[in-house]
Amino acid sequence: MRVVAGDLRGRRIEAPTSDATRPTTDKVREAVFNALGSLDVVDGARVLDLFAGTGAMGIEALSRGASHCIFVERDRDALAVLKKNIETLGLTARTTVLAVDATSVASHQPNIDLLIADPPYGFDQWRELIADADATFVILESDREIDEIEGWETIRAKKYGRTHVAFLQPTDSSGDTVEGE
Repeated sequence: MRVVAGDLRGRRIEAPTSDATRPTTDKVREAVFNALGSLDVVDGARVLDLFAGTGAMGIEALSRGASHCIFVERDRDALAVLKKNIETLGLTARTTVLAVDATSVASHQPNIDLLIADPPYGFDQWRELIADADATFVILESDREIDEIEGWETIRAKKYGRTHVAFLQPTDSSGDTVEGE
């Protein structure tokens, strides 16, 4: 697995040997970040990468110009690989790593420009995960289509092989999409 584009293009990202982590494929990362680039979401962004695993999504964001990424991962093996990837790629100063359960973190991280959540397949607590998130833009990855989530508008949903990706923005109380917060 490698960084797809940006300053770190071509650099290797290690993955744990266990089955507990399912890294996002290069193809899906490239498609997601190309779409985010066209929406001008990544450059200078403060990113929250929930269920970070290897850190591939957050690392890709940093490579493409994000200013800081908070990685959240509690699996011990994945956490060791994540920390090694961050150090090897020279990203320590632009990152924070939280070794906690990702389901309770989003509501405690203010001013997030891009929230990325790639939980284990079968996860279905999307509303609880992002309900109180202070995020301008959200990317959710799943093994199935993601239903509408109250308070959020799905502005794009794509399927890449077995991976479903939803792009969301918050709505205000009238149901309108909130732009540029």
